Amino acid sequence: MNVVILGCGYVGLELGRQLTDAGHRAVGVRRSSDGIDAIEDAGFDAVQADVTDADSLEAVPDADHVVFAASSGGRDAAAAREVYVEGLRTAIEAFGVRENSPERFVYTSSTGVYGDHGGDWVDEATPLEPTTEKTEVLVEAEQVAREEPPEWGIDGTVARLAGIYGPDRTRLERYLDGPVTEGYLNMIHRDDAAGAIRFLLERDLARGEVVLVVDDEPVSKWTFADWLADECGVARPAKQTTEERLADEGLSERVRRRLLTSKRCSNERLRSLGYEFTYPTYKAGYRTAIDAYVGQR
Repeated sequence: MNVVILGCGYVGLELGRQLTDAGHRAVGVRRSSDGIDAIEDAGFDAVQADVTDADSLEAVPDADHVVFAASSGGRDAAAAREVYVEGLRTAIEAFGVRENSPERFVYTSSTGVYGDHGGDWVDEATPLEPTTEKTEVLVEAEQVAREEPPEWGIDGTVARLAGIYGPDRTRLERYLDGPVTEGYLNMIHRDDAAGAIRFLLERDLARGEVVLVVDDEPVSKWTFADWLADECGVARPAKQTTEERLADEGLSERVRRRLLTSKRCSNERLRSLGYEFTYPTYKAGYRTAIDAYVGQR
């Protein structure tokens, strides 16, 4: 396969590595020269271009599949719309008008689109109830990713990713130091986030569908923090309820709304397709970080 990865950041770099190791050709696309250096350091081809600029995308080669993994960099809803909605539309059209247009367009979304479900389980069929302006943008982007590629004869797929962790992104000290607010964590290791996308492409699965990419074990933050502390050989951190956390008058509206959302994400669909996780739960995924922490004490 020839695969273009637009916005080739944390997950995209790992996806490119996995594709290259499997004998495919990967091309990573980033806006910055530092981003280009990171792609080249990862061992595959890089092109400097901006998903919001159709002219710049002309430098990107044709591909069998395009993966849109661009990020708005944690900025506000307006910046998110520029990348996730307008940039996505620009990229779909830029590749759709080509003589050799791609077969598939995969958009990486977020489980933030679900909103609050009171801790209940959610899956691909659960109605979306975004609670912030930014997650409303993500819902709109998912609609673009599914509905607009077919207008160009391309199949669209949405990979809805849970909270991503992995090398250099464990937030270990935050949970060990506390206080830890109650709620559920839905997680996916970086290697499995990339691995699931690679799997869907290689096996030609989930065309025109949404697939939730999350590990086997959503866990309460309190349980997770206590497990980390026990494994690291330190005292368990202080805990606080959602109500106690919300009493902080300095919280932003975005944080407040996030605290009021609780759900457990099911990976039954991804499992039924045949994907096998490298890190089925956080207990496997955090082992390297725990060993490193213990070794430094």
